[in-house]
Amino acid sequence: MIYIGIDPGVSGGIAMIDERGLVYATLPMPTTERDIFDVFKPGESNHPAHAMLERVYSSPQMGVASAFTFGKGYGALLMALTAAQVPFDQVVPAKWQAVMGCRSRGDKNVTKARAQQLFPGVKVTHAIADALLLAEYGRRLVERVPPADLVEAAR
Repeated sequence: MIYIGIDPGVSGGIAMIDERGLVYATLPMPTTERDIFDVFKPGESNHPAHAMLERVYSSPQMGVASAFTFGKGYGALLMALTAAQVPFDQVVPAKWQAVMGCRSRGDKNVTKARAQQLFPGVKVTHAIADALLLAEYGRRLVERVPPADLVEAAR
């Protein structure tokens, strides 16, 4: 099984990990609808996949053009996953960040540090940090993997 984490938006990214939590691929968010679809299109992998898409909304601080562009990109992700028949869940940041032990409150450095901790062999950038954590969140949820590092920290 391949677990896909998707941090939407132009500064976001996509990460894929396997059932053992090993990184399969990472990439910054593709810029065109075709590029987005190509990431998920059927036949590219012999492995079944499951995606976790961060559920986000436009904010009042966004201008009209930015909100439209953001929504267009989010819709393209939904359609690409649907067309490629990749099952997915949408999860709000507060939920996955709480489970992954990295409540950021908008500070990308918090999630980047957590991703570096969980994936020490990977060059983690701001673009892929949340995507890696979303993929791991999905893996833990589906595989019912107890978050050992969080359990250890609580002892």
